[in-house]
Amino acid sequence: MAKASPTFVCQNCGASYNRWQGKCEACGEWNTLVEEAGDSAVPVSIRAKRRGRTFKLESLAGKTQDAPRLTSGIAELDRVTGGGFVRGSVLLVGGDPGIGKSTLLTQATSLMAKAGHRTVYISGEEAIAQVRLRAERLGLASAPVELAAETSVEDIIATLSEGAVPRLIVIDSIQTMWTDTVESAPGTVTQVRASAQALIRFAKKSGAAIILVGHVTKDGQIAGPRVVEHMVDAVLSFEGEGSQQFRILRSVKNRFGPTDEIGVFEMTGLGLREVSNPSELFLSERDLGSPGTAVFAGIEGTRPVLVELQALVAPTTLGTPRRAVVGWDSARLSMVLAVLEAHCGVKLSGYDVYFNVAGGLRINEPAADLAAAAALVSSLANSPLPTDAVYFGEISLSGAVRPVAQTPARLKEAAKLGFGRAILPETARGDAPSDAGLSLQTVGGLTSLVADIAARGTPRAAARKREPADRAEKNATPARFRQRES
Repeated sequence: MAKASPTFVCQNCGASYNRWQGKCEACGEWNTLVEEAGDSAVPVSIRAKRRGRTFKLESLAGKTQDAPRLTSGIAELDRVTGGGFVRGSVLLVGGDPGIGKSTLLTQATSLMAKAGHRTVYISGEEAIAQVRLRAERLGLASAPVELAAETSVEDIIATLSEGAVPRLIVIDSIQTMWTDTVESAPGTVTQVRASAQALIRFAKKSGAAIILVGHVTKDGQIAGPRVVEHMVDAVLSFEGEGSQQFRILRSVKNRFGPTDEIGVFEMTGLGLREVSNPSELFLSERDLGSPGTAVFAGIEGTRPVLVELQALVAPTTLGTPRRAVVGWDSARLSMVLAVLEAHCGVKLSGYDVYFNVAGGLRINEPAADLAAAAALVSSLANSPLPTDAVYFGEISLSGAVRPVAQTPARLKEAAKLGFGRAILPETARGDAPSDAGLSLQTVGGLTSLVADIAARGTPRAAARKREPADRAEKNATPARFRQRES
């Protein structure tokens, strides 16, 4: 038999090569090619050939029943999945280390087990004693969850095939699984792909819902080949900052529900707590009356969310001003800055711009353009915005403010939280509900909004000149004492 030829597989994208090279030509990453055992070099003509079997073809017409769903007992998780777990579905959950993936899944499996469903938690990274310690800390040690510490896919499938079919299976994590069908180390692209394929086949055959936990790279992408994300039915991303207690579960892909829903959690000493009103949470620590802050009325999936946008415009000492953005698209910020300078006369080329979305939320919709522009002009002109106002609207390259979708939901959420006015596009006045209880200020172009904010502003130089006299006397006190001593 001919000797098997080695194959070099990129650990970032899964591309294979016949020889090693420093750079992967498919994804452009360096030093990601790892040697893996290739297939036998036996010619195809002498390989054993299997005759294909015939199968029945169905027509498009016919009755199709909705896939039955199984609720997890966590409303925010069910919202993101589209109403619960579908039988035979496979979900991939990714997130930074220590963000709370295992905690969330431990809570979900425990609640489902207490409801009378068979749930299995298989850990490939932790020992059984470690998982039990987490359950005790969460107060879920009495839940009838079946637990195991195993990494062999064949052994896992053989064990799960005995007895009643589990309703939910958690594999933590897919990077630690390995199968005998391929000769590669656990965690490599080949092993991850083969292990995920075997587990997906078991889920479709048995009807059990499987959750695969995936590692993420330094760029925040789920590690392993992208083909795994195409194989699964849903991809969920668990986001958040380690220094903050807020956690956001976002749906990236979902074959059985929307792909723009989010679930908001708060990390506490007893695990993750659901946040039913995220707007109140994101606005709980507002700095009222400060220049450079604006409240944006946004939409995340089907839920309206109010969040504070913060901007700081400061003179630069560099040849190229800095543009630092957290929680928003940097290209979108560059576009808003260009429109302000080209159509509104706001010169920002000599200033550093820092932009932040409070609370750790990431905004993707263009409706935040108007709120971002208001915060930027407010910081530059040292003009605090009204504390009872919300902003939303899309800015075009001509400086016009365009309408956005779901205006009634945004206004109702603002009124529910006690806001008194809303600055919105002029063409969106007809969509506003009459019972919103808000004072509406429509804006047709960005120029009028900038002029209104700048007219109420106080230049920073003038503000520094009006410093109290006692502050100047306080600064001069040490020098006066030194003169007396001499």
